Amino acid sequence: MTSTTTTTDPAVGDARHRLPAETRGRRVPERTIFEKSTTGARAIEYPRLDVEESAVPAELTTSGTDWPELSQLQVIRHYHHLSQRNFSIDGEFYPLGSCTMKYNPRINEWAAARPGLASLHPLQDDDDIQGALELLFRTRRMLEEISGLDEASLQPAAGAHGEYTALKVMRAYFADHGQAQRDVVLAPDTAHGTNPASCAMCGAGVVNVKTVDGYTDIDDLRRLIDEHGAENIAGLMITNPNTAGLFDSKIIETAEIIHKAGGLIYLDGANMNAILGKALPRDFGVDVMHYNVHKTFSTPHGCGGPGGGPIVVRDFLAPYLPVPQVIHDEANDRYALKHDIPKSIGKVRSFITQFGIMVRCWTYIASCGPDGLRNIAETAVINANYIASRLRHRYEMPYFRPEAGAYAAHEFITVPRSLLDRGVKLDDIAKRLIDYGIHPPTMHWPVINCLMVEPTDTEPRNVLDRFVDVMLKIADEIEGDIETVQQAPHDAPTRRIDVVGSDRKPRLVSDL
Repeated sequence: MTSTTTTTDPAVGDARHRLPAETRGRRVPERTIFEKSTTGARAIEYPRLDVEESAVPAELTTSGTDWPELSQLQVIRHYHHLSQRNFSIDGEFYPLGSCTMKYNPRINEWAAARPGLASLHPLQDDDDIQGALELLFRTRRMLEEISGLDEASLQPAAGAHGEYTALKVMRAYFADHGQAQRDVVLAPDTAHGTNPASCAMCGAGVVNVKTVDGYTDIDDLRRLIDEHGAENIAGLMITNPNTAGLFDSKIIETAEIIHKAGGLIYLDGANMNAILGKALPRDFGVDVMHYNVHKTFSTPHGCGGPGGGPIVVRDFLAPYLPVPQVIHDEANDRYALKHDIPKSIGKVRSFITQFGIMVRCWTYIASCGPDGLRNIAETAVINANYIASRLRHRYEMPYFRPEAGAYAAHEFITVPRSLLDRGVKLDDIAKRLIDYGIHPPTMHWPVINCLMVEPTDTEPRNVLDRFVDVMLKIADEIEGDIETVQQAPHDAPTRRIDVVGSDRKPRLVSDL
């Protein structure tokens, strides 16, 4: 392998990413916490007992375990070092396509930590939590206005849960109108994986609609409706802008076709970050949708939660929304939780909502205001198109074709065939990005061998320029020093794992 320079290139980061080949990845390993143990060391001293000591049952004790003995400072350092190994948006660039990993403003956390909100009990009487209920009601109204739809439910605990809830509402509506046979849901072949999973959970079948150049194939849509019978079509689940990073110019025609068949348009709101304040889903035919508040309204995301996936519907679907619903009694100027909704699908979660998440959601929307929300969409779109324009001469982009009027929305896809043909895999490029302190984009979706890049609205131009410079640097490495890329990452806490071996011989918890 050819050694590379050790000088710092300010465009792409410090020199550790270009260590000589013979020293890459050979840092002195950190001693384990057991090796740091010092006999007699204690992190905490408990006060003497003022009662008689009780014997601990044998089944609750362990024998033969040599627990480490550490001072408080050693414990703090241990966990601090572990935290530094985590990749987070607070530390580095996180261009994970379709997931909108954008900065969570600290004002959101400040608001959610207010004692009057953080210390509430979910079983308190409505009269004792008027402020909290007003906040939830105002959040409802904001989400309704942003979508152009009529009524919202804040209950769903995540985006996929929102899909499930909305599909339950759709099925309840059809059953109430004597059309329970409508159980066929159409979805483009680039749909989020949760779409068909949610349909299966609701007892509906999913039929894939072809896409052409990233857009829904209208002719295939009509063919499938004829094939399955218009009377059996429940609706179409669609993401717009879609997962190819394109706003579907035929979305209104698509909606008209589905509505003519008697079905409903369901919008997967994962990509609302691109159209906030610029387009109303109602205006392009949407009947029901969910928001991913972590994607659009900057609430926390990751590690299984917390999350939020509120749904918004047209007025004819409102009677079927989950209970309880947050309402405002204008006559008495009082907020309440309404449980008596005869046609409701019932509860879909415990208590009211992911309350702390909704506090953050309201705070973000309120602090942005209408102009701020429009600026989010404009900046997200500009950022994506800026990066795509700078990279397209080295990283092929099948759907980004400005000369044909096909610009990116908030994200774009690259399928770098010319680089892959030189012998690297997409994983190699992703792992090399880790060396430069950048989280790899989404890979292999919605098409094989693609990177889906979403810079979001919160990154400044100098961060975007550094990302472009790093991507171009990696392209140069592939052409001139391919082993450097093929053996990446070189400077990460964890080196390459044996993917094939881990699949064939997994180490289960019981084996450890």
